[in-house]
Amino acid sequence: MDIFKGIHERRSIGKVKSDPVEKEKIEKMLEAATWAPNHHHTEPWKFFVLSGEGRRPLGRVLAEIAKESMDDPTTTENQEKLKKAAEKPFRAPVIITVAVTPSDNPKVIPIEEVAAVSAAIQNMLLAAHAQGLGAIWRSGKPAYHPKMKELFGLREQDEVLGFVYVGYSDMPERQGKRTSFTEKTTWVDSDNGGNSIS
Repeated sequence: MDIFKGIHERRSIGKVKSDPVEKEKIEKMLEAATWAPNHHHTEPWKFFVLSGEGRRPLGRVLAEIAKESMDDPTTTENQEKLKKAAEKPFRAPVIITVAVTPSDNPKVIPIEEVAAVSAAIQNMLLAAHAQGLGAIWRSGKPAYHPKMKELFGLREQDEVLGFVYVGYSDMPERQGKRTSFTEKTTWVDSDNGGNSIS
């Protein structure tokens, strides 16, 4: 697939079929992720591939986290919300949890480690699209909860950056829309003698 075509056509696919995804396709996504740029060659990513009943622990933790914000989790309405939270990981046959594990090298700037793993996730999404898969990068407050670190055996300085839900699309193709780069770009080809560029 042409890289520019892939970038333009890739979409977040929030609804996928329950059909299993070939392991080889997931491995290609993971391989693509590891080729993301990263300063000092720290390779600060970690992946957890969840499928089948391996998705159940994530569901339990999502429900536990949701429960913390409830005054009375025993009400019928809240019980239904907890059930929905526990079932979230079953919206796709495969979920890849992606974490950043920053290097202890004193030269490393933490935000650059996050940037590297974000680039790795984009590589995964493009690799999924190139193989005819649908994928979506989900995140939100529960991803950064201490219980999530505990679930995945992460250190205090590590963070879950999100969950890549993967499957075969069960959605019609959608057209994307972006603001033109021309509205977000400043071209600088001379020195104005000041201390600001605008």
